[in-house]
Formats: sequence, structure tokens, C-alpha cells
Amino acid sequence: MRSTMSIRVFLTLLLFSSSFLQVARCQSDPETDVVEGTGEAGDLGIVGDDVQDFGSDSFSPAPGIETVCVFPRNPSKVVVAGEESELLVGMKNDGDSSLNIIAIQASVHLPFDHRYLVQNLSVQAFNNATVPSSAQATFPYIFAVSKFMQPGSFDLVGTIVYEIDQNPYQSTFYNGTIEVSEPGGLLSVESVFLFCLGVALLGLLGFWIRGQIQNLSKKTKRAPKAKVEVGTATTDASTDEWLEGTAYTQSLSNKSKKKK
Repeated sequence: MRSTMSIRVFLTLLLFSSSFLQVARCQSDPETDVVEGTGEAGDLGIVGDDVQDFGSDSFSPAPGIETVCVFPRNPSKVVVAGEESELLVGMKNDGDSSLNIIAIQASVHLPFDHRYLVQNLSVQAFNNATVPSSAQATFPYIFAVSKFMQPGSFDLVGTIVYEIDQNPYQSTFYNGTIEVSEPGGLLSVESVFLFCLGVALLGLLGFWIRGQIQNLSKKTKRAPKAKVEVGTATTDASTDEWLEGTAYTQSLSNKSKKKK
């Protein structure tokens, strides 16, 4: 229970320390004094092409070391391609010896298989950054994914390399998903294309529905054909009188005789 409460307090301290990204701050447990990182901001963190790459080396985490990661101004973890993003790495040292922070590094992988490496991000080295025993500290890490990276979901794996009694160790502080977006926000080429495609599909669907409704209304408006009844015709008596003796009356009499 005490460990859980300590982690929650640690996360709260990380969020409040987001405005001090350039200085590593160390805070101890109630039994010890507060320790501040010594030196200027440029002495604590160095980023450059000549920094050693620790990606080929794999060290195990040291016992008693806990890490946590916070995106202070980016809770949704949306990373714009080609632009810098920042996160805070928190460490808690419950070991018996103080540790020296060597570097923070990260890499981007495909989400369905981490064996497919997308990009190795920059390595940020630290000078004079230590975490005493029974203390906790916060360190900034600034990175940028390639501007040519396609938008989508990727996995970010971040590790911090440190040294205890001249023995190297490393701990994974983040292994989760980030969302890479194109620069330009909502007016990107892909978003405009998808919007136009959606409008076109909705238009085609509307025309199809309208045609179906028109065909249905035409079928219902068609009136049924009137049946023609065939029956015996009746003749007027006055008409029979002036037709008597003509060929028409004789043909009618012959037809009646034949029916009999």
C-alpha cells in the first residue's frame, strides 16, 4: 500500500515539474533531504550526433529502480512528424547506492511486431545527473520522428541507461502506442482526399436511394387494367321493326337456327 501511494505522489510531482524541463530535480523520501541537480541545464543534458548509441547493447534493470513516463503537455500522445515532442522520465531509487544517469534513448516500431524497426530516435546524454539512494528524480527527453513517416499508430519504446558502482544498467520507462500525424493539422493532403471521397460516396448513395424511391412510386401509381365483359347484346324493339325483312334480320334468323 505504501509503495502504491508513493507512486501516485511521484506522478503528481512529475506533472508539476513539466515547466522545469531543462533541470533535473531530485526529491527524496520524508526521511532524507531534498537533493537538487548541480550545474547548468546545458551540463545536465547533451544531444548530438557524436553521442554514443546504446541500441546495440542490452543491459538488465537494476533491482530497486522504478521508472515512469509522463507526456506533460500531450496526454493524447499525438506526435507531429518532423516536429519536436517532449516527455518526462521519472526514476525512483530504492537501492542502497546512488546511480548516475548516462543517457535516454528511444525507438519507433511497428505495433504488430517490434522486430520491425521504423526509426531510431536521438540519444540524449546527461552529465552530472545523479539520483541518490532513497530519492526520486525527473529527467526531460526531447525527440522527433522523421518528417517522412506516414501517419498512423506506432509503438514507442524508451529506455534510460544508468550506472551503479560503475556497472551499466537500463530500464524501459515506456513501451506503448503513439499516434503520428502529418504537419498542418486538419488540412493535410490525406485528410482532404478522405473528405472528398466520403462526400462523393454519400452523393452516389443519395442518387441510388432517390432512384429506388422513384421506381417504387411509379409502380404504385399504375392503375389496374379494366376487364372487358362479353355478354349478350340486347336490341331495341323499335329497331327490330324497321329492320324486318332486311338481310340483317335474315342472317340473325339463320344463326339462331344453326344454334338450335
